Amino acid sequence: MGNRNRATAAAAGSVLTVLLLASGCGSGDDGARTVTVRPAGAERAVGHSAGAGAGEGYGEAYGEGAEAEADTETDATEAGKLSVREIPGVGSVATDAAGSTLYRFDKDTAQPPRSNCEGACATLWPAVPADGAQAPDGANAGLLGSVDRADGTRQLTIAGWPVYRYAKDERPGETKGEGVGGTWHALGADGGKAADADKADTGKADAGKPDAGKSDAGKEAAPLSAVDDPKLGKLLVDGQGRTLYRFGKDSAWPMKFGCLDACLNTWKPAAPVEADKAVGIPAGLVGSAERPDGTSQLTIDCWPVYLFTGDTAPGQTNGQGLQGLWFAVNDAGKKIAAAG
Repeated sequence: MGNRNRATAAAAGSVLTVLLLASGCGSGDDGARTVTVRPAGAERAVGHSAGAGAGEGYGEAYGEGAEAEADTETDATEAGKLSVREIPGVGSVATDAAGSTLYRFDKDTAQPPRSNCEGACATLWPAVPADGAQAPDGANAGLLGSVDRADGTRQLTIAGWPVYRYAKDERPGETKGEGVGGTWHALGADGGKAADADKADTGKADAGKPDAGKSDAGKEAAPLSAVDDPKLGKLLVDGQGRTLYRFGKDSAWPMKFGCLDACLNTWKPAAPVEADKAVGIPAGLVGSAERPDGTSQLTIDCWPVYLFTGDTAPGQTNGQGLQGLWFAVNDAGKKIAAAG
C-alpha cells in the first residue's frame, strides 16, 4: 500500500495546479485582465528528468519524465574572486570564482538594497554570500556590498542589487536563468543587466540604420502584436517578432502550469506586457499570471504563453505542433491547430 500511495501522490503532483485568486479569466470582459495565481496549498511542484537534449527534439519528456521530487538545496558557497565572461547571446556576464553565472531579480531593489526572493524562490535562486567576494580585475571594487536577508545571512550586492545563482545552471558559463519569467537577468559587472548592455552596444553599431529597433513604419515595435504568417495565418509575436506558443498541458481554468523544471530550459515564459500597448488583439485577452517560482508570465485568454528557444530568428514557427502539445496563438487568443 505504501508504494501505491507514493505512486498516486507522484502522479497527482506531476503537474502543478494553481488557483486563480482574482476574477476576470473566462469572464469575457473587454478590459485588460491581470490576474494573480499562486500554488494551491495542498500541492507541490515535482521535479522532472531533463529528458532528451536540445539536439534530440528539445526534450520530448516535458511534462512527463521521472516523478522524483526536486531536492535542490540552497548553495551557500562563497563567490570568491568574480570574473567577467563573454557569453554569446547574452553579453558580458559576471561570474563567481567557479564560473557560475550571477543574476539579479527585477522584484528586488537596489536603493535601498532589498531582496524579495525568499522561501521556495531562494531554493531555486540561491543568494550569493557576501563574505569573501572580490571584484573582477579592472572593475570598481566599490560596487560590491551586502544586504542583510530575513534569515540573518549577508547577501552579496553589486551596485546595490542582491546577487543570486540559478540552481539549474549545472556548468560554468551556463545562463539558463537569463530571462526567466521576464524578471531574472544575468548580471553585468556594473550591476546592470548584461543583455541590456549588449543590446546597447548593438544599437550603437546600428545607429546609422533608419530602421534600427523600429518597425517598417518607423515606430517602436509593439511588445505584443498579431502578424500574418504565410502558413498559419494571423499569429501573435512579442516585440522582437518571436512567435508565442501555448502548451497543451497547461490550462486556463483552473490555472495549471504543466511546463516546469527541464521544460523551462527550452520554452521560456513570455514576459507580461501592458494590454493597451498590444496591437491587433483585444486588450481584454491580455493578462498575466504568477508562476510557482514567483515570476510573472504573459497570458492570452488566460493561457500562459511561451517563447521557443528553437526559434532563432523573428517570424520562425519551429515550435508549432511539437509533440502535439505546443501551438502558436492567433489574434483571437486561440491555439492554431497543426495542419492535418
